[in-house]
Amino acid sequence: MPDHDWDISPQEAMALQARLAERVRIEPLRGPVRTVAGVDCAYLGAGPPWAQPTDRRVVAVAVLLDADSMATLATACVVRPSAFPYVPGLLSFREAPAVIEAVGKLPERPDLLMCDGQGIAHPRRLGLAAHVGLWCDLSTIGVAKSRLCGRHRAPGRRRGCRTQLRLDDADAGARGQLVGAVVRTRTGVKPLVVSPGHRASIDDAVRWTLRCGRGVRLPEPTRRAHHHVSREKRRRGGQP
Repeated sequence: MPDHDWDISPQEAMALQARLAERVRIEPLRGPVRTVAGVDCAYLGAGPPWAQPTDRRVVAVAVLLDADSMATLATACVVRPSAFPYVPGLLSFREAPAVIEAVGKLPERPDLLMCDGQGIAHPRRLGLAAHVGLWCDLSTIGVAKSRLCGRHRAPGRRRGCRTQLRLDDADAGARGQLVGAVVRTRTGVKPLVVSPGHRASIDDAVRWTLRCGRGVRLPEPTRRAHHHVSREKRRRGGQP
């Protein structure tokens, strides 16, 4: 588990990401995957997330599912202050503490965790899924709705089509490094950016994203987490 403070400056956070990325393990999943969890976050407080009010809070929901049936086994919700500023590429310093706490509230550790965010498909190869996976020592996958870095060709229009995502000159890593895949999870629908976070491979990330699909764009673990966190935000009126 990394040992660091979350209350640091953006410049310190970027340097820390570069150091922690060296500890991430990209390797095939080990052992059977019987349970899969999904996590998602929403913000409470006035204004958009990038407005940076001092009283902003983040809501994180973790949902535990049976890996075969996709039946929901448990849910956990956490609300925490989120004072870290909005800086592209530093999402984990805003959301990871709440996500880690929510996952810890589940009745058992999931065999695989899916995050609504990037894994190593990140300029410093430490997106939310990689940071959480490293902290919790869990196998994690990042399933993002948009690309943060790199270059790729458009995948085919049919479900299951994929293309490689590689870093480019604008990224801090080596140009051409393979960091994920762009995957069509539903025919004719905008693809997702899929990458391993920790203790998983790119093939694992793609396979489990498609395996957890149920005819819609998002895989069930993160889709249900999004549903629960949206409901929790509405219940609280979107305010602290």
